[in-house]
Amino acid sequence: MAPSLSRLVSATALLAASLRGAAAAKPSPGCGSDPQLITDGAATTPLTLTSNGRTRQFYVKLPEGYDNSHPYRLIFTLHALGGTAQQVTVGTGGYLPWYGLPDLESASNDTVGAVYVAPDGISNGWANQGGQDVTFLTSVIETVENDLCIDQNLRFSTGFSYGAAMSYSLACSLGREIRAVAALSGNPMISGCQGGTEPVAYYGQHGIRDSVLPVAGGREMRDRFAQNNGCDPGQSLPEPASGSGQHVKTALTGCDPDYPVVWNAFDGDHTPQPVDQGASGTFSAVETWEFFSQFK
Repeated sequence: MAPSLSRLVSATALLAASLRGAAAAKPSPGCGSDPQLITDGAATTPLTLTSNGRTRQFYVKLPEGYDNSHPYRLIFTLHALGGTAQQVTVGTGGYLPWYGLPDLESASNDTVGAVYVAPDGISNGWANQGGQDVTFLTSVIETVENDLCIDQNLRFSTGFSYGAAMSYSLACSLGREIRAVAALSGNPMISGCQGGTEPVAYYGQHGIRDSVLPVAGGREMRDRFAQNNGCDPGQSLPEPASGSGQHVKTALTGCDPDYPVVWNAFDGDHTPQPVDQGASGTFSAVETWEFFSQFK
């Protein structure tokens, strides 16, 4: 092969590699128009909509300097059983505000940005009976995207415990319409999984000594999307020793490059903000933001 052609082929391959997993933005209907519903006040005063005959509420955090011509990520931040959306927004009850993601976004060189949404579950949970919570969250997506400029290829969800289960359920039900989820100490049974056959980029995090939702459930959730995403079957996924006070993160091999799977097991109990022994802060928000922000 001639040197110039070889360089061209190499450059093309590098360009293809850099674009792998990235798609052209799919602007939502709200792009190009001033918001009529969602203002900065929606971060502290909830909005409401009617879903399945029930009034439901949700908070929305706009990015600083919101630009209606720029398509942003949409990130759900779902509370645990007994929690509330307001606890998530202000950072009480064991949560960091919005799971700590906006601060990390601000500190990074990220150019996409995000709109954060914190909805309230029924009776402080996400039982999703008859799929009613999937219906509600789908309505929230539609409402936000009709009013704001969102990249419809960049929808995400994270949550702890029941919020993790609901994020998993959302990935099952909406499939490729959800770009990625980060399930923090969840269980595949409590919010259900309708569908669950399409690939979705998946980050799973769980304590090996979880006394509320044992780690076996987290592994089961992970394995569903490892299979959907074409990851190598039967690979070894190391976990920390009990008493080590550490976490072990593993990126699964063989997955479709568009749909990676990461498993992060930590030596600890049921908590949204695990901290390694000797560390001053949680790795949870850092790992979640790292996983979500790779998709642009």
